Amino acid sequence: MDVIRKQLADGVNLTYLQARKFKTSLLSAQFVVPLREDTASANALLCAVLRRGTVTYPDMGTLAARLDKLYGASIDYTVRKKGETQCIGFVASLIDDSFAPGGEKLLEPVAALLGELICDPATERGRFVRGYFESEKNNLLDAIRSLINDKRDYADRRLMQELCAGEPYGISRLGSEVTAGKLQPKKLYTQYRELISTARLELFYSGSADIRRVESALQSAFSALPRKVIRERCAVLPHAAREEVNYVTDTMDVTQGKLGMGFSCGSTDHTALLMGNTLFGGSSNSKLFMNVREKLSLCYYASSIYHRQKGLITVSSGIEFENYQRAYDEIMAQLSAVQHGELEEWELQGARSTLLNAYASMGDSQGKLENFYLGQAATGHEETPEMLADEIRTLTPQRIYDAMETVKLDTVYFLKGKETAE
Repeated sequence: MDVIRKQLADGVNLTYLQARKFKTSLLSAQFVVPLREDTASANALLCAVLRRGTVTYPDMGTLAARLDKLYGASIDYTVRKKGETQCIGFVASLIDDSFAPGGEKLLEPVAALLGELICDPATERGRFVRGYFESEKNNLLDAIRSLINDKRDYADRRLMQELCAGEPYGISRLGSEVTAGKLQPKKLYTQYRELISTARLELFYSGSADIRRVESALQSAFSALPRKVIRERCAVLPHAAREEVNYVTDTMDVTQGKLGMGFSCGSTDHTALLMGNTLFGGSSNSKLFMNVREKLSLCYYASSIYHRQKGLITVSSGIEFENYQRAYDEIMAQLSAVQHGELEEWELQGARSTLLNAYASMGDSQGKLENFYLGQAATGHEETPEMLADEIRTLTPQRIYDAMETVKLDTVYFLKGKETAE
């Protein structure tokens, strides 16, 4: 699958993927900005407010009517975290022109609507419509507050906050309740003008249209986008490993303990670390799943994630409170087994197949492709899924062991119940 990347204007880039096997086209416009504590909530709120209306279509009703006339096209706002950047914008889905009734062209009007949402939002007296602002601000606060309801996700976020304390990587994509609560319409509009003037804009298209037509449609749609000095891509600094393990415990009214463990990786062999993590806890055939969860029944769930941008591995597990030490010891034992090559051939082949299948299936989803290439653009990587798959195929076991030998325990987070604390 050929991917073309072109610069359309200063700080405006297009990733073009011609795909004729889908009945839909996907069009995405994402601003890429540094992830910062003081702006994360404002940026998250911006997308929701912009989605409420434009100069031509000033409310949700007229916007919905316009999308209905475009054969049920949809435009959703997104707020994502890629490395130490925040990606905010819109993703549009529409019937591919090759399937549109009567040969009608839908790319241009959908692109125009996307551009209007960003460049010509509904305003009053030089700021956002107060009713839209207040409504979406309340929605954002509710979303931030509700994060605590899923204790697994909550524990994972708390581990990351402690593991990357003082680093942008530890900041939530939605920001914090404190900063969100302080937002005001005038300040938000000022930040909006700064955003569209200085932030990199990453555009993505997947569909059957010719690239020249896509370029023309997008250049027309975003012709009113003001461009000043474009901010450079922020460099992601490696996590500085602690000399002593940081142990953190929270107490809440929960019936199941959550044990999270964060590890720093001293190697830059990302392919080997990805494979090593898949063997450790990144699949249903991993050491953590097969041994800690299934064989020893120490965890309700146990898995791990490799964070390439920061050189980290995090473990997430749910346990009985009294099994804390046993689970902790067994997780460390399974890591040691991977580091020392205590693996069967089927484990190596299973992990390799898991990753190869993941890369292969990416081409079956326009959403997955958009998310992948946005991550590549945001973090400065240029590999395609095919290139990454080739690296996995040629990876030797010794490279895996050498890379995993550099993995060291950094932070341990435990969420326990109130009765246990008493």
